[in-house]
Amino acid sequence: MRKIALVLFLITYFGITCSSQELNCSVSIATPGIEGDKTIYTVLQTSVFEFMNTHKWSSYTYAAPEKIECTILITITKRVGDVFTGSITVQSRRPIYKSSYNSTMLNYEDDNFQITYDQGQPLNYDESKFTDNLTSVLAFYADIIIGLDLDSYQLKGGTTMFEKAQTVVTAAQNAAEAGWQASQSASQRNRFWLIENLLNNVYAPIRESIYSYYRKGMDMLVDNATSGRLSISVAFDKLKSVHEDKPGSFFMQLFFSQSKADEIVNIFSNASVSPADKTKIATICKEIDPTNSNKYNKINQ
Repeated sequence: MRKIALVLFLITYFGITCSSQELNCSVSIATPGIEGDKTIYTVLQTSVFEFMNTHKWSSYTYAAPEKIECTILITITKRVGDVFTGSITVQSRRPIYKSSYNSTMLNYEDDNFQITYDQGQPLNYDESKFTDNLTSVLAFYADIIIGLDLDSYQLKGGTTMFEKAQTVVTAAQNAAEAGWQASQSASQRNRFWLIENLLNNVYAPIRESIYSYYRKGMDMLVDNATSGRLSISVAFDKLKSVHEDKPGSFFMQLFFSQSKADEIVNIFSNASVSPADKTKIATICKEIDPTNSNKYNKINQ
């Protein structure tokens, strides 16, 4: 029933009419400090681009204009033979209804990135088993990107995609490369903990806040700014409840990405909102995201 309701919603809201892949993903490979022939990195970049953009990740259909805009930056800092080590940065964006603005949904740098790659090798992926680290990492983040996007349009609409990401993690538990196991991160910040947070009921209010923030909040600002900001305020109440129980959680840090503080300040700083409500939003944000406290002070100015 959830799938049927979501498809009907997407058709109504977006006018999706044709079967197509979900992602419009740009890919870059950076090789700082690595000398020698760079041909293999060009080939890898093309392979990753094709893998992300031509694979069908879900059962939903997207017309070309509705594909999810996302970016992958793979930074290779070390190469030993056919083993490459570095990081992968994953970003995704969501358009806001009746505006030209795109809001950042995900902005995360994963430092546990190591792959074994031969130039020109096909990227074959089987979601039921671990084939190689490159395809599993890429598939994991494709599922996360789509899941978060769906969560922003329907309450917990991304559950199926997060369950697919959990399957990727489960299949990779015996992988030689790091990033898949709970014990490999003392700070609980790796792929295992990311999907654990996304599916853990303790953090369910954060997923609920994503829906309140985007579909009931940001998307409503043009038609009814008062109602939209009220829904965004409700989202922050949910975030506050999780922060009080689980301060500094991985999921919360992902929500408050680098650009989120500027976005929140723009929504409330010049708005027709009571000083008390502005103070409430600023206080919650500074408590949850203290590194950007100076930015949140601008809400009351």
